[in-house]
Amino acid sequence: MKLTETDWAKKSPRVTAMALAAVVTVGLSVAAPAVLPSDCHAQSRRNLPPSARYVAGTGQGFVLDVTGSRPLLRFDRSTEIWVLRPAPAPRGDIVYRNDNGDQVLRVTADGGMTLYTTTAPQGSPVSPSGEAAPLLAPALTAVQLWNYIIRQSDRASRALGRLVVVDVDIQPGSEAVAADALSTAVDAIARMARSPALRREADKIRRIEIVDQGRGPQATFSRGVLRIVIMPRAGVAGRPSSALIVRVVADDVLSR
Repeated sequence: MKLTETDWAKKSPRVTAMALAAVVTVGLSVAAPAVLPSDCHAQSRRNLPPSARYVAGTGQGFVLDVTGSRPLLRFDRSTEIWVLRPAPAPRGDIVYRNDNGDQVLRVTADGGMTLYTTTAPQGSPVSPSGEAAPLLAPALTAVQLWNYIIRQSDRASRALGRLVVVDVDIQPGSEAVAADALSTAVDAIARMARSPALRREADKIRRIEIVDQGRGPQATFSRGVLRIVIMPRAGVAGRPSSALIVRVVADDVLSR
């Protein structure tokens, strides 16, 4: 099934020209199952509740969900779910990093926790703040994804002050991860647009492409096109984080 901006315009004439630049294509082939690597996650769960909310000394709250094959984290007032990669550290500690290699959490053998952010790079002690629901990406139909693409295209375009085209080419069943990947990409663009140090790099982005065919998850940037390859069977772990997207775009622009 293929939806084009012309088809949508007939159904919704009030859609703006900026939003109409979004295109979604749904193919009919079958995706290969994703295989997640094993790690020390099982060991790291020994002193952590399955899913709980925490608050750092800086006041930053977040939910940490260790119910699945990969630990997941979402900060308060943010929609992005961070997929963490645990690794053993000295004294029996576990260090959790994102896919960009940034240290996010450190958990000691007795359950003590430290949060690392851009505002607290040296770390801030964390206290538990109660139970929380597991972090799950919402299910979407193709039509719901189309509406979501229009909103995200408009959000990216507003952040940069000009049109940003969105092109999503996926198979049925990939809608939820595709939407999550798109939201994460737009979060990265909005963050770069607000940063005086990264605004020039953000201005190079003209198009966002999301596909579910190829080696993923990964993000590449070339000639104004931010291309994201997702692995739908991996869930939220099947798309790159906003931190990785920022680095990919910035590295490409700065290398020119």
